Order: sequence, then C-alpha cells, then structure tokens
Amino acid sequence: MEHPLNLTSFMPESVQHHYLHVIMLFIAMLIIIAIGLIASRMNKEIPSKGQNFFEMLVSAVYGMSDDIMGKQGRPYVPLIFGIGMYVAVSNLMGLVPGLAAPTSNMNTTVAPALCVFFFYNYIGFKKHGFGYIKQFLGPVAWLAPFMLIIEIIGHLARPLSLTMRLFGNIAGEDLVIAILFVLVPFLVPLPMYFLAVFTCCLQAYVFMMLSMIYISGALEEAH
Repeated sequence: MEHPLNLTSFMPESVQHHYLHVIMLFIAMLIIIAIGLIASRMNKEIPSKGQNFFEMLVSAVYGMSDDIMGKQGRPYVPLIFGIGMYVAVSNLMGLVPGLAAPTSNMNTTVAPALCVFFFYNYIGFKKHGFGYIKQFLGPVAWLAPFMLIIEIIGHLARPLSLTMRLFGNIAGEDLVIAILFVLVPFLVPLPMYFLAVFTCCLQAYVFMMLSMIYISGALEEAH
C-alpha cells in the first residue's frame, strides 16, 4: 500500500520492491518488544489505565484459551498471544501513513501459519507419542488408509488456509484504502479506516482462535 507520505521513499526502489515487507517486519518486532517492556513494568498495586488495559487483554486471552483448550492449554497461551500480537501489530501498521503492513505479503503470513502447524503436531506427538497418529486413521479399521489420506490433506490445508486468509484480507484492505486516497483523499477514507482497525484486530483474533482449536485437537485423545 502506498501512502501520500511514504517514510520509506529514501530507500532504493529495488529494496522497496523486494525487501520492504522484511523491513516492516523488523519495525513490527521492535514495536512488540517495546510494548512488552512497557507492559512488564506496569505492576503497581493501584493499576493505571494502561495496566488495566493490558491485564484485561491478557485475562481475555486466557479466558478464550480455557473455553477452547481447557486448563491443559494454558502453557501454550504465551506463544498464541505472541502470535496474536505479531499479527495485530503487523496488520495495523498498514494504516499508518508511510508504513506498510508486513502481513500484506504472503511470505510474512506463512511464517506464523507454519509455526502453528509444526507446534500443534509437536504437542500431539509429545502428549500421545506415536499414538497421535490414531487421530488420522478414523474410527473404523478398514477405512484407515482412506482416512489417513483425507486427514493429511486436511491438516496440510490448515497452514495454507491461515496464510491465505490473513494475506487476502489485509492486502485487499490496503488496496481499497489506497484507491480511496487516490480518488477522494480527505474525509471519505475515514470510515474505511475505522472499519480497517476493526478487521485488523479481528484477523488477529481469528488467527489465535484457530491456533487454539488446532492445539485443542492435538491434546485430545483419539477415539
């Protein structure tokens, strides 16, 4: 997405074209680290508004985790929350003049999707051992070869789905805002901005929720 004021305009065109999403991703990481450092210092007995906000946010994520994964899923909340922050900050960066959303590039969205894919399968094998493979075989022995193929395809489709959903929504959203800025550069894009803030946060929520569902499935015993 190109904004009227592009803070990356000083970079060579080749860098902007090939590596802009990498530079934006490093900026997103610095923002997340800064947020983490600020939040870690908010431990007063009488909480400030900022501390209340972070405590409410963390409590909401743990509550969602308990609803989806149960108490046994609590050890995995830090990873899921970190991925949620990564997605949310990366999405919202596209709304800042001069910046671009790293998640509008498919190379950036595939990274957290693969992390979730490998992590939930690791959890499954760690908890159940080789018995985890039973989840891929179905309830009837003679259907096991067919179910195995179907389940493998279904599981491989999960990172693809996470990648394409996030990339498509953010790239499309950035394109719409850019077009509106070109056609009507003043008040008309503002409602779209408010809607974009909501969808950016919603995409992070959906990514966390699906990650929890996949981990919950890996934690369950095969029947």
